[in-house]
Amino acid sequence: MNQPASKLNQSDMPETFDLRSQDIAEDKRQEILRLFPEIRTEGGKIDLERLKLALGEVVDVGRERYGMNWPGKAECFKTIQAPSLGTLRPCPDESVNFGTTENLIIEGDNLEVLKLLQKSYLGKVKMIYIDPPYNTGNDFIYPDNYTESLQTYLEYTGQVDTEGKKFGTNTEADGRFHSKWLNMMYPRMYLARNLLRDDGVVCVSIDDTEFSNLRSVLTEVFGEDGFVSVVVIQSNKRGQTYKEIAKTHEYLVIYSRDPDISLFELEKADDSLPFRDSKGPFDLWELRNRNPKFGRHNRPNLFFPIYIAPPRTDECGYSLVSLTKTNEFCVQVFPRNSAGQDSCWRWSTDKIKGEDLTGPCAVVVAKQKRDGEWNVYEKSRKSTTKAKSLWTETEVISEQGTVELGELGLAPFFEHPKPVALVEKCVRVCTEGDDVILDFVAGSGTTAHAVLDLNRQPDSSRKFILVQLPETTGNKEYRTIADICKERVRRVIKRLNDDDVGKLDMNGGRKPDRGFRVFKLDQSNFTTWDAGIKHDAEALERQLEFHIEHIRDGRTDDDILYELLLKSGYPLTVPVEKQTLAGKTVYNVAEGLFIICLERELTLDLIRAIAERKPERVVLLDVGFAGNDQLKANAVQTFKTKGVTSFKTV
Repeated sequence: MNQPASKLNQSDMPETFDLRSQDIAEDKRQEILRLFPEIRTEGGKIDLERLKLALGEVVDVGRERYGMNWPGKAECFKTIQAPSLGTLRPCPDESVNFGTTENLIIEGDNLEVLKLLQKSYLGKVKMIYIDPPYNTGNDFIYPDNYTESLQTYLEYTGQVDTEGKKFGTNTEADGRFHSKWLNMMYPRMYLARNLLRDDGVVCVSIDDTEFSNLRSVLTEVFGEDGFVSVVVIQSNKRGQTYKEIAKTHEYLVIYSRDPDISLFELEKADDSLPFRDSKGPFDLWELRNRNPKFGRHNRPNLFFPIYIAPPRTDECGYSLVSLTKTNEFCVQVFPRNSAGQDSCWRWSTDKIKGEDLTGPCAVVVAKQKRDGEWNVYEKSRKSTTKAKSLWTETEVISEQGTVELGELGLAPFFEHPKPVALVEKCVRVCTEGDDVILDFVAGSGTTAHAVLDLNRQPDSSRKFILVQLPETTGNKEYRTIADICKERVRRVIKRLNDDDVGKLDMNGGRKPDRGFRVFKLDQSNFTTWDAGIKHDAEALERQLEFHIEHIRDGRTDDDILYELLLKSGYPLTVPVEKQTLAGKTVYNVAEGLFIICLERELTLDLIRAIAERKPERVVLLDVGFAGNDQLKANAVQTFKTKGVTSFKTV
């Protein structure tokens, strides 16, 4: 197995670990080439003329077409396509139950974080809720040179020299007031869509200022078929009385990846079933189909007579019905609309036959109207209803969010938080079970608060991922908005735990996940070759030193571990077991599918011990080989013989 160093070639060497985030543009190119192999050029690029031929007449080649455009849109795509070389560093000391929780709070610029989450959380998020800046004049910061990158974030947070770059708020006096907002929103929504499951839903709160632009952005990102609804929300009762018409509302815009998405229904209010018999409460639903699209003309099988036979009644006094004429006094009723035209029933004859028509709690009954005509009803005992497009409940108006934050002792530190009930209602409508909810404009952490409250129910174990920029507050106690967010979630967890003391276990021994792992955006733990450095001897010497010892100073093994997990496509909450093999430390990921070793002195015994575990993937530090190419080549062959499909060094 041992080979002389002089005979080693590239195939004997392991792959180099890719430290970049997902290359979205390349993924799309490869998908197009997979679907249309005939458009591949000799250099592996795309021949647009061949693609037009392959697609035929569906290609619109005209200059004028319906669509959305604004200054900076082209730069948005460059921003989207530029991979991130950042990482997310774990902060156990700021977390709650770091080792067991599946919830995340990430401190950093959401654009960079969304890029870093592309590999690990692609298609795993069921719902996104965000309350983005409404662009009211001073509500979001923006770099003066319109560029957004990890460097921009590091400069903003004071982690690197600013080189004179400035940040300011987007004021109405700026000539590109709306364009700046679009440049901020578009790439984030584009990247966020990738994280949604095929049945994923996005809910965005907004007001009049950017409502139309938000609709246009979401339509372009999700397609017109992705539109689900616009919900009008009563945001306050008095209204903004300084306006000519006092504004009392804002909006919730909902889109989905699935044009045929089915949302969940909400529990009805206690008084929504106004009638009662010995079987329980019920409501009366007309059996006639009230949808004007349906009638005898297109549902002839649902047009038939129902017979009413007075004085036979159920225990509530409603007349009983049948599908056949039982005596000469029977009244024949056909489904007709208010104009007297033939309509149709909602139920078929087979469906009606299968229900109780004669008992004291008959399911289908009739009631005579004042004009002598009859209505036929279903006794509905359904306790849920579809969400409506107008939300006026007092618990979801905006002032309630400040009250809730005040109850946690944090009201003075954050203005205009969303009420918990509003976000909770969105979560109820869009998710269930252990679904993942993402909020990448987390603010004070209302989304986490709503999820934790919902998880008190036995059937809910939802998870949250929050992302918040460490925007400075000017407050000494909570220096940034991210600090306020983390503190709020800590206090909510403490309050819930205190409330549970002495209560009966209603979860069958299952403890709700009341914790969160904190991660912070930073430069990669590994220095990379900078092709843009000055070509002088001193700069090149410094760059060569970085290349030899390319792990940044002050970085821990945990920092490196989570970067490798994230960029290998594993979620930040994947189970990791620390083990000892051949006297060295290794990390067993996902029950042995992936093994990471961060030892700086690798041995053949260790390599053989790892190979014996037969993982699918292995990552080792390149520095661990200490320049021993023969040991590296032996590692490649050893792992191959044990079926390791991917061996990389970093």
